Amino acid sequence: MDSRRPFRRWPLLLWAALMCMGAALAGWQHESPRLLVLALLLLIAGGCGASLRLRPLMDLARRAELPPLARPPESAREAELMQQRLLRLEACLEHAPVALWQQQGHGVGQGQVVPLNNAARRLLAPGGAQAGAELLAGLAHAGGHRLGHSPFSYESERGSERCLLASRELVIDRLPERLLALMPIESELEAQTLKAWRQLVHVLTHEIMNSLTPISSLSRTARDLLAEPAALAANQPDLTLALDTIARRTDALASFVANYRRVSELPEPKLAPVRLNELLARLEQMVGADWAARGGAAVFAVEPASLTLMADAGQLEQALLNLIKNAAQACASQGEPRLSVTARLVRGGRLSIEVRDNGPGVPAGLENDIFLPFFSTKPLAKPGAAEGGQGIGLAVVRNLIHGMGGSVRYVKPVSGGAAFVLSF
Repeated sequence: MDSRRPFRRWPLLLWAALMCMGAALAGWQHESPRLLVLALLLLIAGGCGASLRLRPLMDLARRAELPPLARPPESAREAELMQQRLLRLEACLEHAPVALWQQQGHGVGQGQVVPLNNAARRLLAPGGAQAGAELLAGLAHAGGHRLGHSPFSYESERGSERCLLASRELVIDRLPERLLALMPIESELEAQTLKAWRQLVHVLTHEIMNSLTPISSLSRTARDLLAEPAALAANQPDLTLALDTIARRTDALASFVANYRRVSELPEPKLAPVRLNELLARLEQMVGADWAARGGAAVFAVEPASLTLMADAGQLEQALLNLIKNAAQACASQGEPRLSVTARLVRGGRLSIEVRDNGPGVPAGLENDIFLPFFSTKPLAKPGAAEGGQGIGLAVVRNLIHGMGGSVRYVKPVSGGAAFVLSF
């Protein structure tokens, strides 16, 4: 029966009238069995009819009392689609490629950590973590100690496993909870480390052999020339050339080793509040005239002007000078070179310093190699030369910025050129 159909009152009044007639006959002729039976039938008929007419109203009232979320779906198709969505979400959660955990409560070490999917349960099963209780305790401490992303490690049968732990706060049924995601990065780190070491060893052996080979050959030549006292005067020019070449190659090798020490032995940063408008004003005084003399311009801006950063002022200035020097070399062929150094707050409350130029940018495919030590897209510099690349500028920048708790990345703007973004 459609409860939305207009309700008619006259059938209900008819059944009520029959009930009243039955009650009157029962009270008036209670000594006559036939009349009593007739009165009883009238009462039964009136009651049944009235209940049938009132049932739609009662059903409508019961449905109106249900809360919106508890009302049944309007159709079986909607219920089926809802069930399919729930099953799909459950399957995605169960087979997620990262280990997901749930922790109730806030604070360090509060709340029990329980696995939410198959990847998390495998870590607690044989063949996963060596000590499941220690893994859960470490997750509880790390998840309650800090939000966001942080490094995490645990011991497995294969050794120490390094992971990235992500933590997020949730409120479910007015109860605080935390969702933890444990993402393994050991194999990726090993692959990147091995690649970096191979490239570094290749560069080191190449540079060292380039110096040692002529030094070894010329030293033997000089020894042979000195072994002939009678012809020493005639061989004097050759001996002088050999010794000069040995000296130059020795100086080149010493310079290479000194550059390696610059990359590997940076001093610890001394963090203190740095007013960025004063720092960028000093940089503008140092390099602004050079860019203007070449027919270009260097623009420095801080938004807002009161922006302050906890950093080592000297190391941050050195990092920015290295980036500005790279930008000047990249724009050497530009008729109107442009440099822009901007410090501002970005989304998430992070501070960003961007160094942008209008040069050709980094060649495609080399974006991930430019921060490697001794890798350069420019011709290698000769000892004592002011131009050319030594392949340590960006490596030094990355080490300096990471030491102050920041990160540096290369961005290729849509409008062209190159941009290096320092994030803190």
